Amino acid sequence: MTKRLTGIAASPGIALAQAFRLQNDHYEPVAEKVDDKDLEILHFRQAVEEARQELEEIKELTEQRMGSAKAEIFEAHLMLLEDPDYIDAIIESIEAESMNAEYKLHEVASSFIEVLSRMDNELLRERAADVRDVTGRIMSKLRGVSYAAIAAINEPCIVIAEDLTPSDTAQLNLDYVLGFVTEVGSRTSHSAIMARSLEVPAVVGAGEGAAEIVTGTMIILDAVEGTVLIAPTEQEIEAYQARKAAYDERRAALRKLLGEPTLSSDGHHVELAANIGSVEDLQKVLANGAEGIGLFRTEFLYMGRSSLPSEEEQFQVYKHVLERMDNKPVVIRTLDIGGDKELPYMKLPTESNPFLGLRAVRLCLSQKDLFRTQLRALLRASSYGQLKIMFPMIAVMDELLAAKQLLQEEKEKLVQEGIQVADNIEVGIMIEVPAAALAADFLAKEADFFSIGTNDLIQYTMAADRMNETVSYLYQPCHPSILRLIQMVIQAAKKEGKWVGMCGEMAGDEVAIPILLGMGLHEFSMSAGSILPARALIKETSQQEWAGYTQQILAMSSQAQIKQFVEHKTRSDLT
Repeated sequence: MTKRLTGIAASPGIALAQAFRLQNDHYEPVAEKVDDKDLEILHFRQAVEEARQELEEIKELTEQRMGSAKAEIFEAHLMLLEDPDYIDAIIESIEAESMNAEYKLHEVASSFIEVLSRMDNELLRERAADVRDVTGRIMSKLRGVSYAAIAAINEPCIVIAEDLTPSDTAQLNLDYVLGFVTEVGSRTSHSAIMARSLEVPAVVGAGEGAAEIVTGTMIILDAVEGTVLIAPTEQEIEAYQARKAAYDERRAALRKLLGEPTLSSDGHHVELAANIGSVEDLQKVLANGAEGIGLFRTEFLYMGRSSLPSEEEQFQVYKHVLERMDNKPVVIRTLDIGGDKELPYMKLPTESNPFLGLRAVRLCLSQKDLFRTQLRALLRASSYGQLKIMFPMIAVMDELLAAKQLLQEEKEKLVQEGIQVADNIEVGIMIEVPAAALAADFLAKEADFFSIGTNDLIQYTMAADRMNETVSYLYQPCHPSILRLIQMVIQAAKKEGKWVGMCGEMAGDEVAIPILLGMGLHEFSMSAGSILPARALIKETSQQEWAGYTQQILAMSSQAQIKQFVEHKTRSDLT
């Protein structure tokens, strides 16, 4: 009888193949005294150096296949090999206790992993996977065994693993690996992010049931619905082969929408833009027919390095993005560090609740030199395309006015220096704090546009950490409270003749799109891969009809009720 598992659809697609079980080495060394501790330390240092050389090779391979932004994961691994809290702690422990290197490596690493795994912060929990990966690589060098067999796969399969490390994912041979399933993980884990970059179907977090899958078992991977069928029947295989063909055909049909404007069925135009985090993302943005960039997350210029990027370095990146977009609108968000994004080299004070602390524009206004450098780089790049500057995490008018004042001061300095600056730069804000949504009528008088950051707006409105699985049921994009705030923002902007975009995950949600279209949202910004499906959906949707449903939807009492209404109406429209 077919067994069905449910997980998280991390990267869409459908695959049918035999399973390949990637065995994790759960080797636990025994503590042993050594006669020559200096020789043991030398043995450990050699293992670290061999691990470093191997990581450099994997980093280079990743850069060639996926770009330098994704290769930065391995920069973090290489930095870990130089971390005194990690490497020196192991060496000091070997020296103090004359104990074997394998045991001391396991002991120190286990302590690191345990602490990180208990963190409330999702990205810090993911850091535990980095420590586990680096530790496993050093351990394999100490033992003289191969670290991973994933690169040796030479026949079509679906990889099954407890988890895939970044180095595992980077070495996937896509001629043979048709998809993968992991027992643990989330949409934000390294393996999920890299799967989307490689465009390989992936289901993560499939649970303990995935541990029972053995090599050679026939598997159906439905990474559209987030399900895995183990040992399916012939009828199920035939049905999924037809479903895969239909899925592939639909993806091919969507390509016909490239270059077309985004028009609703009744001729209403909206802009479909893309969210990016690095210049490497531009290729997919252009390949998927984005009409602009609705969010460029500049913090990735600051991460995975040991010092702040210079003004010139930032200028070159912003200039490159604006030129590649060929005068299409590009919304660049100023530095949004804090919360779940940290810069170790800045040595910021530890906060008990960083999501409500000194982050984003608050940090920039407290460290004005840092902010001025970025503003100068943006202004210098402005003459190379259609730049729009956006300030994140604005909560009160004073923050907006202070940020605009600094921008104006730097613009005047550049003009005095004879440097060309565009005259028509729109300056907007992210609406991600409920206070900003409630005061949108005031803020719209000073901002040229709004972009609704639903990821944070939802968690702040619902008082629920979106990374915390125990309260994940409260992360409800289509809850009436969220939709009412969104409508309030759109109406406030409309009154002042300003436009409103959305750059959170909700912008690409097929349930939310008809509602947002009816409310009058001007711009939808999403991951590049969601653009063509969203364009197809909008093409089949009447803006005027859904505008008529707005008050009815806002009068509903739950997300479930709203979703049921949307699904009923969209099915009716297609029949």
